[in-house]
Amino acid sequence: MHTAVNIFIALVWLINGFVCKLLNLVPRHQLIVGRILGHRHAFLFTKIIGALEVLMSAWIVSGIFSPLCAIIQIAVITLMNVIEFVIASDLLLFRKGNIVIAMLLCAVIYINAFIL
Repeated sequence: MHTAVNIFIALVWLINGFVCKLLNLVPRHQLIVGRILGHRHAFLFTKIIGALEVLMSAWIVSGIFSPLCAIIQIAVITLMNVIEFVIASDLLLFRKGNIVIAMLLCAVIYINAFIL
């Protein structure tokens, strides 16, 4: 079960980083980054964020320092979603409901890292 959940979590990061941001198949992500960090450098920042998300998926799959990885994931997801909720909720897929999805993902990450 733990391995399957790890793969699921890694896929979430990989799809969001590679498909949505690096390949720009979901342009809304760049609009959100632009709204938060400024439109002038939104393309570059979106690519950097996407690359970091791909690296996060690799870290998850590696299993190295799993508890630290989980804590960082939860912190990043929480911070990112609170900022998006306040500044760019109109651009989010589920609008203000995105934060509920994010907290569910954080719960899955926590349970997988510290309970399973």
